[in-house]
Amino acid sequence: MSNKAALFCSMIKDNLKIFIGGFIVVVFVIVFGIYSYYLGPVSKDTGMKEIEVPSGYSYLTLGNLLKENKLIKSDLFYKIYIKLNNPKPLEACTYQLSESMGVKEIVEVLSEGCKQDPVAIRITFNEGITMRKIAKLIAENTNNSEDDVFELQKDESYIDSLIEKYWFLTDEIKNKEIYYPLEGYLFPDTYEFYKDTTVEKIFEVMLDEMDKNLAPYKEEIKKKNFTIHEFLTFASIIEAEAASDEDRATVAGVFYNRLKDNWSLGSCVTTYYASQVDMGERDLYESELNDYNAYNTRNVNLKGLPVGPIGNPGLASIEASLNPKEHDYYYFLSDKNGELYFYNTEQEHQKMKEKLQKKGLWLWYYD
Repeated sequence: MSNKAALFCSMIKDNLKIFIGGFIVVVFVIVFGIYSYYLGPVSKDTGMKEIEVPSGYSYLTLGNLLKENKLIKSDLFYKIYIKLNNPKPLEACTYQLSESMGVKEIVEVLSEGCKQDPVAIRITFNEGITMRKIAKLIAENTNNSEDDVFELQKDESYIDSLIEKYWFLTDEIKNKEIYYPLEGYLFPDTYEFYKDTTVEKIFEVMLDEMDKNLAPYKEEIKKKNFTIHEFLTFASIIEAEAASDEDRATVAGVFYNRLKDNWSLGSCVTTYYASQVDMGERDLYESELNDYNAYNTRNVNLKGLPVGPIGNPGLASIEASLNPKEHDYYYFLSDKNGELYFYNTEQEHQKMKEKLQKKGLWLWYYD
């Protein structure tokens, strides 16, 4: 081989090495960029999500749960990170995680184990809880007063800002006959706050949770020919009227039958709310049953739904409102033990009412 040919071959080899080296670097940069992207935060949302890790779970089996809660971008890249970093064993516990953390920070929190913040306060808002009871719990557990809860909802600018932020809040909540604009929209659950947490922050966390739970049913709600406000109003009544899943679906069917035929709902729980009396606090008076109020559906002049929700419904009542049991019942009543009785006719309904009155199980007395 001539010297020129040898030199040419040498140059080809050198250039090929440079090309291959450069190609490897480019590939590495691209792969590293993709890896870094999928390990990054899902969003800038710093709101905490409560993730319960059952006994027996590993980091790898937890990946799907983290993905479902939108805490990681990719289950695959999360598992790759776990394999590469081999964190210490996962402890069964309830963890507070946010979309803004990213995989590295999430794994760091998980690897620390069950370290409950001794300063934080856990507050449980039960399904169906009313705004008055929410205000009481907030006042008992934080530095806010009950008036702080009520006064904030009188701030029109604040309410407008929430309507702009959350798809499920509309101008319907600004109706002057509504007692509390956010009644029905604060998702009932157990939350962790600090003593100095503001009412605004508490509302934000509960509204975010409502968004997360309600969003999957958005299209189904539209098919019910309800506005979102009307739907949550309906669901709040189901929550207050029934305790079991079967009863919720059956009660929902009764009210759909009544609405379809343009009857008044005739729901006693709406009268309790209208009178600002808690269930079990005392019996209702006949005057309260007959009083016209935008919430009181026992008044025959109020057709359809009340002006707004009478409490904050949980997921089971939301689902029952979407999937009512089909039947021919138009009447039902409840005794003081919470048992429900369903009937087709007013005559059957009246007979059972008289039986319960004789047994002292009827829910109101006459004045």
